[in-house]
Amino acid sequence: MHATDGGPAAPTGAAPSRPRLLARDLTILGVVGVLLIAALGAGAAAAYRELYSPRAFVLHYLELLQDRRAAEALAVPGVAVDSTELQSAGLPATASDALLRTDALQTITSAHVTAETVVDDVIRVTVEYRAGSYEGRTTFAIRQDGWIGVVPRWRFAVSPLAVVDLTVRGSMRFSVNGFEIDKRQVSVDGVDADASAAVPLLVFSPGLYSVAVDTPISATPGVAILADSPLTGVPVDVQAEPTDEFVSVVQQRVEDFLTGCAEQRVLQPTGCPFGFTVRNRIDDAPTWSIIDQPTVSVVPDGAGWRIPSAEATAHIEVDIRSIFDGSVRTVEEDVPFTVDGQISVQPDGSASISIGGSLD
Repeated sequence: MHATDGGPAAPTGAAPSRPRLLARDLTILGVVGVLLIAALGAGAAAAYRELYSPRAFVLHYLELLQDRRAAEALAVPGVAVDSTELQSAGLPATASDALLRTDALQTITSAHVTAETVVDDVIRVTVEYRAGSYEGRTTFAIRQDGWIGVVPRWRFAVSPLAVVDLTVRGSMRFSVNGFEIDKRQVSVDGVDADASAAVPLLVFSPGLYSVAVDTPISATPGVAILADSPLTGVPVDVQAEPTDEFVSVVQQRVEDFLTGCAEQRVLQPTGCPFGFTVRNRIDDAPTWSIIDQPTVSVVPDGAGWRIPSAEATAHIEVDIRSIFDGSVRTVEEDVPFTVDGQISVQPDGSASISIGGSLD
């Protein structure tokens, strides 16, 4: 046998050359790298949105309110305010921080961001939420405040606190969301606080605040206030009504007063709303009795209370001696009169009643 010229022929289906394999591998690695970078970018974007974005900053603040973590909410950058900021916003510089506590908070639920806009360096984040049975919406102003490593740090450009300018008539004591307050504790005037003057109170916004009075003297159903605008004033005027117990006490005091008047055996009892005039001499000291006590009511009157005019009747029995002939006759007569009065509430919570009136 004789050998043929040249090497053996290449078999059919032989493996690709090494350069082609390397190119394919590099292509696959490139695609994987692009996908990995895209995934990392998407993950970073999602992390930024959920953890480090302005919306995340606002939702964190609202989560603190939802969990009633008042101290932590107050520590969020841009929340706390000083007197200068309050004055610049046209709010009372002496607003009390008594309500910036857990005991005075109601939770905010279902908070979600509905809009986010940028104007210059301020980002406005609008959030909708539920406060008690009320649906609310608040827009917060956010500004970048430097960096924490590679992520931005944020703060409120406008504090989310608000001021409730609260006037409670008929009581020095009231409650906000069940937290008891005495005007003299939160007023800059202290024990000299005017009972009819408003007291400015800092509150978290958004926040639902229910003001109520429940004392032995006065009471009122809760008045709900939704503070939903950052760094604005919310005027609230609450008029307490007298309790049945208080009216009953006043009724008894009036009756005791008139009974005391009737014990004076003179024609014109001193300091009393009734009397009797005769042109002749009396032969003996008169005898008085109250035959119709007034039905007393109590109505608000500024910082105190007032007893509107109520009708009553006294009865006098007196012997009168004629100056002409010396004869004596017994006079028995009903004397109608009216009773009214003023009631002021003392610093210790007691009531001072001044009773007046006149003859009909």
